[in-house]
Amino acid sequence: MRTTDTMSTANLVTPEDRPAAGSARLGRRVSVSVLLSVAIGSMVLAVPPLRTVASQIAHMHLEWVAVAVAAELASCLAFVVIFRLFFDELPATPAREVAWTEQGSGALLPGVGVGALAIGGWLLRRSGMSTRSIVDRSSALFFLTSAVNVAALVSAGVLLAVRGATAPSQLLRAGTPILGGLAAAATVLAIPLLIRRSPRRNWPSWIVDLSAGIIRARRSLLRPSWRLLGALGYLAFDIAALGATFAATGHPLAVAPLTLGYLIGYLANLIPILGGFGVLEAGLAGTLVGYGAPVTQAAAAVIVYHAIAFWIPSLGGLAGYTLLRRRLNHAGTATVAPRSSTLSLSLVPATATAYCGGNEDIARSRAFGQTSRPF
Repeated sequence: MRTTDTMSTANLVTPEDRPAAGSARLGRRVSVSVLLSVAIGSMVLAVPPLRTVASQIAHMHLEWVAVAVAAELASCLAFVVIFRLFFDELPATPAREVAWTEQGSGALLPGVGVGALAIGGWLLRRSGMSTRSIVDRSSALFFLTSAVNVAALVSAGVLLAVRGATAPSQLLRAGTPILGGLAAAATVLAIPLLIRRSPRRNWPSWIVDLSAGIIRARRSLLRPSWRLLGALGYLAFDIAALGATFAATGHPLAVAPLTLGYLIGYLANLIPILGGFGVLEAGLAGTLVGYGAPVTQAAAAVIVYHAIAFWIPSLGGLAGYTLLRRRLNHAGTATVAPRSSTLSLSLVPATATAYCGGNEDIARSRAFGQTSRPF
């Protein structure tokens, strides 16, 4: 997320070189991801203890796998909806393309979404947004979606406790997520209060940026919009995709353990492995087994889920990046009709100035040419 702070138009290479370099890096990452997918599949088939998992995958109910694919696609579309709430200055089509690109980057890059924020920040900076606005809005988007995660974590813990957590081990599995979620929420909400009470203190810039993002996220909740449903759908549909793969094995999992296993297991993505291959499967399967899922079925469900959750946003992100790069290049080489008389000058791509020989007046006369419309 802080990567965007160091970006400026002066740091960008020429428009001809950067897209080629970006495409090359993206191609390498996709190629490595394909190889890792093949390697995991080969390991499942070759290692004797894992052959039962391969057999379980082979006997999955395809209709539930199709449901998982549809749920994952719905999750991606929900992210586009909530993304446009915070980046409403961008025209509709480019905003969707940036949102898809962020999701593809999040699937490819480790770091629980931080890499995706950096890639999205670079693309938004090329689109002409100020660094401060990018950091502020990206932080707000991150904190709002994280708040939904924390709320789901605490709610699932309470639900598990209410539905029969009597043994000490069961109370521990239900109580730890509740306490952890409440502590995380209290810590985040305390940041703006600390800065407000000590305005003369020389706070680090990253703390101030975090505070601004938290405040913007909180304000978004005070101004209800149907796009807020995107934050709920982004998480709920992704959990539903995992639940559908469990149903495909013939062993559906209850909502509370499924949600807790999903949210806690995803912490494995903190380990910097491209695409999370191997580490996410281990984190999700291990946590879900800890919450009562059968071992073989959990491993099979998680492998299929990760394949779906990786390739749908990755392919969508690749398409979004390709279309957005073409749009940014086209904006600098061809004059298009303006979106409206009120089109913000900040929406003109930064690279357009370079294509226009440094003449900002000419560059500002060129725009994306998109008509704003609901998602």
